[in-house]
Amino acid sequence: MPFEGFGPQALPFFKALAFHQTKEWFEANRATYESCVKGPMGDLVEDTAARLAKAKIPIKGDRKTSLFRIHRDVRFAKNKDPYETNAGVAMTRSGSKNDPGVLYFHLSPEECFFAAGFYQPEPPALSRLRDAAARAPKAFKQMIAKLRKAGLKLSEEDALKRATRGFEAVTDPVILVAARQRHFICLRSVSEKEIREPALIDAFCAFAKDSLPLLEWGWDALTDSR
Repeated sequence: MPFEGFGPQALPFFKALAFHQTKEWFEANRATYESCVKGPMGDLVEDTAARLAKAKIPIKGDRKTSLFRIHRDVRFAKNKDPYETNAGVAMTRSGSKNDPGVLYFHLSPEECFFAAGFYQPEPPALSRLRDAAARAPKAFKQMIAKLRKAGLKLSEEDALKRATRGFEAVTDPVILVAARQRHFICLRSVSEKEIREPALIDAFCAFAKDSLPLLEWGWDALTDSR
């Protein structure tokens, strides 16, 4: 069905779940999760995917493969709480969440936001992204300029304090930013009012278009054999 916004109980549900974290409570409140969170999230993904396909933006997703599970994998985690207290969806070129270059939406009581880019890439992929910026600074700067024009910028969250080994001779401050990155992502905040409106799809698609220069630059960097 068409996306109509997240229900008014979506964020309160997660606040309560953070406190309870029991199967008994979750099962008693599963209907709220299904109707106010999971169902609308699936609608959001599929409506957004259809819009992006029409706009020839190469990002796919559906309610089966793009949504993150609410059940946490606690096998190797110190935190043994069984449930996530947020919801998220990841869309990629192939539709698989594991494909590099992600368009993401995050829903939680603490913050809601759109994100795009390359989050926690494996060391070889991260090296390729950093090297691409240093090897072809003009292309990297053009991508940064396009993001800036759209009101976006590379997030420096978790960035290293110093450039990594091999970049000691770099003096260009823009390239030094790339040399310090752990992730190559950009973000846009979403208000609590926005998540309740059908127009959230318009905002998600606009963000996809605005962040596409970063995704395209990263895809090219990861396939460059040099």
